[in-house]
Amino acid sequence: MTTDVAAPTPVKAPAEFSVVAKLVAEAFGTFLLAYAGLGVALFSSPSSAPIPTPFAVGLSIAVGIAAVGHVSGGHFNPAVTLGLAVAGRTNWRLVPGYIASQLVGGLVGTLILWVTIRTLPSLSSGNSSQTIFTQLSNGFDDLSPSKFPMAAGLLAEVVATAAFVAVILFVTSKRAVKGMAPWAIGLGLAILVQAIAPITNASLNPARSTATAVFAQGNAFGQLWLFWVAPLLGAVLTGLIFRGFGSPDELHGATAGGVEDLTAEATRDDGTRVSETAVAVADAEQGRAAARPTEGGEASGAAAAPEEPGREEAGREEAGRAPERTAEDDAREFFDKDR
Repeated sequence: MTTDVAAPTPVKAPAEFSVVAKLVAEAFGTFLLAYAGLGVALFSSPSSAPIPTPFAVGLSIAVGIAAVGHVSGGHFNPAVTLGLAVAGRTNWRLVPGYIASQLVGGLVGTLILWVTIRTLPSLSSGNSSQTIFTQLSNGFDDLSPSKFPMAAGLLAEVVATAAFVAVILFVTSKRAVKGMAPWAIGLGLAILVQAIAPITNASLNPARSTATAVFAQGNAFGQLWLFWVAPLLGAVLTGLIFRGFGSPDELHGATAGGVEDLTAEATRDDGTRVSETAVAVADAEQGRAAARPTEGGEASGAAAAPEEPGREEAGREEAGRAPERTAEDDAREFFDKDR
């Protein structure tokens, strides 16, 4: 008589959000950045709204990631999307749609600010509103807050964006502290914006630069190219470094929201596309079922093989021997000792 052991309940992989939901989430997050972050820069004063502009920009990103990061990954920035794709954290098929959604979200947020400014009688003329958005836009030479040249602006934007993408990649690593990603990313952005604001008015985001340049004077739009080239270049450099030296199991392992990347897909034998998480769960369950003893006391799918002489003693000696430690084991123990 055998005792049946109840099979463990399979863990259902979370359903992947549709592409439309991801695009809407990216548009919403970029809208929040443009409307809230740039709105503080436009309307705040130390007496009525004492939040500094860099902190408001970083806080808007953190809130956006916490709100919809589980849907799309919470990029809200074409440079971040490209950098994560190069690093292997985002599927390339999503990159064009993400960038288009980010541009739309940023333009809508800035359009609302522009309409709000035009309601003031003293600022109802087109020249006045354009002047305000020119001061809010990114630039170099005469449009730089401290009159820095183009070379300084290019260097500052490349380095700052590379550092920002590095923060995102590290804080969303599988070994990172869970739940800290939105706030670490937001605070990191706030620090970097504060650092280079006197040089270029701090872009780090082509969608943000485009959103303000559209409503600014022509010279601001003429300098927009730098605020596409520099952030994208910095993001690609960081992505390549991470791809070359990062752990292979980090590929498609996390998103900017600090959750599992549900955009990575695999294909079943019947052609059905499912998430890699679902495939891993199914494979693990199939392995447990194959190893479970049947009523005859044998493992399913295999016949019992006769024991070779001396094999049982050798097995006991092997089981009592401690496994050899490697340098990788020592490193893992060092990083995991406090977890």
